[in-house]
Amino acid sequence: MESTGELRVSQTDQPTEKEIADRISSAVMDHRLPAGTKLAENVLCETFDTSRARIRRVFLVLAERGIVELQSNRGAFVASPTREDARNVFQARRTIEPTVVRNAVRLITDNQVATLTAHLEREARAGKSGNRREIIRQSGTFHIALAEVAGNPVLRKFVEDLVARSSLIIGLFGSAHLSSCSQDEHSALIDMIAARNAKLAPGLMVDHLNRIESELELSYRTDETVDLRRVLAL
Repeated sequence: MESTGELRVSQTDQPTEKEIADRISSAVMDHRLPAGTKLAENVLCETFDTSRARIRRVFLVLAERGIVELQSNRGAFVASPTREDARNVFQARRTIEPTVVRNAVRLITDNQVATLTAHLEREARAGKSGNRREIIRQSGTFHIALAEVAGNPVLRKFVEDLVARSSLIIGLFGSAHLSSCSQDEHSALIDMIAARNAKLAPGLMVDHLNRIESELELSYRTDETVDLRRVLAL
């Protein structure tokens, strides 16, 4: 249902804790909630028509994902990753995602190749639109979709969490041209995986992640305020 300005969620549509966590995660991943944004409990209670106890449980889940920082006597904030955090996240991705690629080489079907290829069209549309947020989001979604192909739900969860952290990092530190060639790199990955090349495909993933990290401008920060109700309301 399209929003008509009403910001509270009706009882019949009251979201679960997982849905609240996913909505906040999506807002961070889409860069609608910048790093450092204070997540005021009272505002979230009103927005989701729920209790403080439930919101606090959501915060704990998001803190485990690295998306939220809980600060004593201050509350919850969208995480503000440091330069060292950025390096650690990309090191973790370089460790995990080559394994994802090796599994995908072994398991991918023709239908899954077609699905990943179709995703490139969404990346291309995002690139043509010039919407940097959407470009980064589609790039991250590609990695999650590839992890789904790999057939290991534990690896998929790791990739999903790391992509969320990477999205925040790229939002903070990404240069203006970051992700401009990700579509070509993703296309090359699909071709190598579809060719069942277990020798070269993992290295392509490492090169891709190295390129993204190399374009981070780690001295750059943003300072932006947002309307939580408007960002998170249905």
